[in-house]
Amino acid sequence: MNGPPLGWLDIFRLGLVQTALGSIVVLTTSMLNRVMVVELMLPALLPGALVALYYTIQLLRPRLGYGSDVSGRRTPWIVGGMAVLATGGLLAAVATALMDAAFAPGLALAILGFVLIGLGVGAAGTSLLVLLAKRVEPHRRPTAATIVWLMMIAGFIVTTASAGQLLDPFSPARLVAVSGGVSLAAFGVTVIAVWGVEGHHEDWQATPADADNVPSVDEVAAAAMPPKSGATAPFRQAIREVWAEPIARQFTLFVFISMLAYGAQDLILEPFAGAVFALTPGQSTQLSSFQYQGVLLGMLLVGGLGPRLGNLRTWMMGGCLGSAVALLALATAGFIGPVFPLRLVVFLLGTGLGIFAVAAIGSMMSLVDAGVERREGIRMGLFGAAQAIAVGLGGLVATAGVDLVRWLTASPRWAYSLVFLAEALTFVVAAVLAARVGRIAEAQRRLNIKNAGGGYAAGLGGN
Repeated sequence: MNGPPLGWLDIFRLGLVQTALGSIVVLTTSMLNRVMVVELMLPALLPGALVALYYTIQLLRPRLGYGSDVSGRRTPWIVGGMAVLATGGLLAAVATALMDAAFAPGLALAILGFVLIGLGVGAAGTSLLVLLAKRVEPHRRPTAATIVWLMMIAGFIVTTASAGQLLDPFSPARLVAVSGGVSLAAFGVTVIAVWGVEGHHEDWQATPADADNVPSVDEVAAAAMPPKSGATAPFRQAIREVWAEPIARQFTLFVFISMLAYGAQDLILEPFAGAVFALTPGQSTQLSSFQYQGVLLGMLLVGGLGPRLGNLRTWMMGGCLGSAVALLALATAGFIGPVFPLRLVVFLLGTGLGIFAVAAIGSMMSLVDAGVERREGIRMGLFGAAQAIAVGLGGLVATAGVDLVRWLTASPRWAYSLVFLAEALTFVVAAVLAARVGRIAEAQRRLNIKNAGGGYAAGLGGN
C-alpha cells in the first residue's frame, strides 16, 4: 500500500466522483435512448449500437489500469477522464436533438460523443477504483466499495428523478439544457472531491498516533530492493499472468455473464414502458428512478444483513435469481395490461440487481490484489473491461432482439416479453457461475495456495 490508508472522509469524497460519473452515464443509457426510440421513432438498434460503442471503448480499461500502476498518479486520470466524459455527454445530447432535423450529421456527432463517453468512463472510473483498491485497508475494502457504489446509485436516483421532471414538456432544447447542466455539475463535483486527497497522503509523515504504522526494518529493506516484475513487466506479459490466475479468470466470467443480463434490461426498460404502457418521457425516466431506489435497498440489505444471513457467494446467487424472477414477471406485463404493478416489479428488479451487485463488488475489491504479483490496476481493469463489454453487448443484443421480434410479429408486447425471458435465463446461468466461483475460492482457501487470497476466499465460500 503506497502511503497510509485512506480515511472514511476520503472514501466518501471519492464516492462523490462515482456519483458524478454515474449521473452522466445514466442519462445516456436511459433518457437519450428513450428519446431516440419513442420521440424520434428511430430503430431501437441505434441507441443500442451507440451504447455498445461506448462500452467497447472501455476495453482499454486494463491498459489504463496498468498505466495507473506504473505512473502512481491517479488524480490527473480521474479529472481528465471526467472532463472527457462530461464533453461526451453534452455532445451526445446535442446529437440526439440534431437527429430530428439532420440525421446524418447528428449520427456522426453522436458517434464522437459516445466514443468520448467511453474514454472518459474508462480513464476516470478505472483510476478511481485503483486508487481505492491500493489505498484502502483490506478489511475495509468491501465496506468502501459499498459506500462508493451506494453514492453512485444515489446519483442515479437524484439525476433520473430530477431530469424526469425537468424534461416535461419535452423539447430538444430542454434535452440539451438538462444534459449540459448535469455534465457541468458532475465535473465541478469531481474537481472538488479529489482536490488534495492524493497529494495529502503523498506528503504523509508518521505521528505519535500512527506509531503502530511505522515501517519495520524489514519493510524498509524491502522498499530499497528493486521492484517486483509486476511493476515493470510489459503489459502483454502482465495481463497474461493475471489471466492465468484461476480466481481472476472465473470471477471475470461471472462478471461478464451477470452484466450481460444487466445491460440487456437497462436499455429496453424505458422504451418498453413507452411502447407498451404509453408512459411519457418524464414518466419513464421516473420509472428508472424506482429501479435505482430498489438497487439502493438491495445494497443496504447486503451491507446490513450480509454477515448474518450468508456469505458473498450466497448473496450473489440470491441477487441473480431474484433479478431473474422479476424479469419473468416483466415478460408477462404486456399481456396483463394496465393493472400490472409495473412500478413495484421494476423496484423489485432493482432490489435483486443491487443485492448481486454489492456482493460482486465486495468480492472484486477483496480479490483485486490477490496474486503472486501486485497488479491491482490490471485486475481491476480486467473486471471493468468484462463488465463494460458485457453491458454493451447485452444492450446491443437486447435492442436488436426487440427490433427483430417486433418485425416478425408486429407486436411490441411479444418483442419485449421474449427479450425479458432471455435475460431471466441469463441471470440463472450467472447464479450457477457464482456458485462455481465460491467453490473454487473455498478450495483455494482450504489448500492455502495463496495467503493473499484467504480473505476473499473465506468471504465467497467460507462460513
